[in-house]
Amino acid sequence: MVSSLERTTAYADEQKQHLKKTLGRFDIVLIVMSAVLSIEVLAETAGFGAETFTWTLVLAIFFLVPYALVFAETGSTFVGEGGAYIWVRQAFGRPAGAIASILSWVTQPVWVGGSMAFLATGTWNQFISPLEAGSIGDWIFKIVFIWITVIAAILSLAKAKWLPTLGGVLKVIFIAFFLFTTIIYAVQHGVQPLHLSDFSPSLGGFLGLVPLLLFSYLGFEASNSASDEMKNPKKDIPVAIARSGFISALCYLLPVLAMLLVLPTETITGIGGLLDAVQTVFTVYGPAAEVMVVLAALMFVIILASQGAAWMIMSDRMQALTAADGAFFGGFFGKISRTLGTPVNVNLLSGTVATVFLIAAMQLSGDAGALFGVVLSISISTFLLSYLLIIPAAIKLRWKHPGIERPFRVPVGNVGFTILGGIAFLWILLGSWVAIFPGTLDRLFGQEYNFLDEWGVAQGPFTALTLGTLGALAALALIGYVRGHRVRVFRPTPADPQDLLDDLDPALDSKLDTQKGM
Repeated sequence: MVSSLERTTAYADEQKQHLKKTLGRFDIVLIVMSAVLSIEVLAETAGFGAETFTWTLVLAIFFLVPYALVFAETGSTFVGEGGAYIWVRQAFGRPAGAIASILSWVTQPVWVGGSMAFLATGTWNQFISPLEAGSIGDWIFKIVFIWITVIAAILSLAKAKWLPTLGGVLKVIFIAFFLFTTIIYAVQHGVQPLHLSDFSPSLGGFLGLVPLLLFSYLGFEASNSASDEMKNPKKDIPVAIARSGFISALCYLLPVLAMLLVLPTETITGIGGLLDAVQTVFTVYGPAAEVMVVLAALMFVIILASQGAAWMIMSDRMQALTAADGAFFGGFFGKISRTLGTPVNVNLLSGTVATVFLIAAMQLSGDAGALFGVVLSISISTFLLSYLLIIPAAIKLRWKHPGIERPFRVPVGNVGFTILGGIAFLWILLGSWVAIFPGTLDRLFGQEYNFLDEWGVAQGPFTALTLGTLGALAALALIGYVRGHRVRVFRPTPADPQDLLDDLDPALDSKLDTQKGM
């Protein structure tokens, strides 16, 4: 008998019938790379100097490997639209699933509206055509950028998948050409002097880099949110995680090293650092350099838009399933378009949240680089906190279902699997604290930490925005779960099995009122 934790609602079952299987292995790998390979944070990390390379390698070995193993098994075993929400719900119940889902989902519109839109605008302003900060043109550019990612998520997946797929391809091409050009530049002009001692890890670098690197490495299991739209998820998911994880690790390590070789550390910033390095090394192309830099900047803006679209596609599906399963308001946001096969209502909600957060971020004082860093930190905090539920859920499911078929199985027992998950969990716990309360551990260990110098904004507004965001999300999750009661209790009668809420909105209310006591 299926337990209440494992049984989806009638409405969720009905809505999933509108999904279309369109994703093959190639699509999954490139969409995951488009979403997870965050080249926009390369300069933010490289700003810590040569030890960035050291910590990037350390986390690749001691975090990415155990994390990828855990979710390659979990993702290929517990397949179902909604991904991480389903795992947490099966392990700990719907309320926990609702919290994990909203923390993971909201990261994407906050990231798109509060950081990626700023980065895309800064790139356009510096390398293509000037846009005065706060001008009408500046506002229009950012808003258009946000809604391009939303429209891509609204379109049917058969059509929309080509934007994130293109983004995945462009990221690899961008990085490969940059590395090739850096080699030519190094031969002709030499490089920045780096010594072995420069790569020595420090406590300050560790505490500053851990949240950024975790944010960069997380999310390879996000494709599970669309697993009912995959042609062969049980076989394709572990392969996609392995391939995209390996390629992504290389695409972090090598460009960071390249930037350190061609730019002084103090000149590398989160807004323009990567393209500053591109501009420097492209001088080897002589008169064509200027045009090539503009083309590289355009490619970078397209990459950012494709990345935002990829995350909207995946995270919105998880949140839509959460709503359809009665854990996020009354089901309105769980509706899947019959024509498009996409969660249009959640897509529009994501666009609205991104726009609201854009407006809020624009009110902060400080330059574009400071705003980028602040909103990046908020996005990191919400994303990392979701894994404090998702990782324990994966561990519990390994113990809870020992006999279930596992297309990919980590070659360790339950205790070994728990240790792997525990290692990843401890990294996430550390990163979450540092992201929410930066500087506290530094001061605890006797490190000097000037908040204004580090962030470019005062600590008060930063803390207020961070805790305010988390508080608002907690309230939204609670209200959404309470409002989802009607969806959770509805069960179609045996005599009327097909009457499954074609329009949950007002039409469902009258049906549910008659079953209120069930």
